[in-house]
Amino acid sequence: MFTHSRALRMSPKVNNNTFAMKNSLLKISNVTSYRVIYGDTDQMGVVYYANYLLWFERGRSEWLRQIGLPYATIEQHGFHFPVSEVSCRYAQSAHYDDVVRIETVLTELGRASLSFDYQISREANCCILATGSTKHACIDRSGRVARIPRILTDAINAAAPSRP
Repeated sequence: MFTHSRALRMSPKVNNNTFAMKNSLLKISNVTSYRVIYGDTDQMGVVYYANYLLWFERGRSEWLRQIGLPYATIEQHGFHFPVSEVSCRYAQSAHYDDVVRIETVLTELGRASLSFDYQISREANCCILATGSTKHACIDRSGRVARIPRILTDAINAAAPSRP
């Protein structure tokens, strides 16, 4: 689990779809692994800092696949989710040939935005390498801010863990 994760707070209405989990906590996470290649590193075999942001993207993509909605499907429906904010806190370096674990959690879903938290760790020793977050605006094909599409809210609701 994340040391800095936040609970997802879902807006009571998005795309006129009332969430059954209004004001409740929801945590849908994805874990994927990646082996560091030589091209990810500098001369010293240390991963270049910007590559952690690429790993955040890899985590988001796998998160969307896990809920049954690959990003390409969202684009086919005319929506995009550009990054509007990003933060990354580096704790230790990843190195060539390390296998890193990328954990991605949806933390907020608003009317026209969504946010994710990430934790990158080394699989061999579970050492946390970096933590971070991204916030994404929802835009339509013309670049205008749009409500989160129903296909996404439906997929999130379907993937949400059952509450006791």
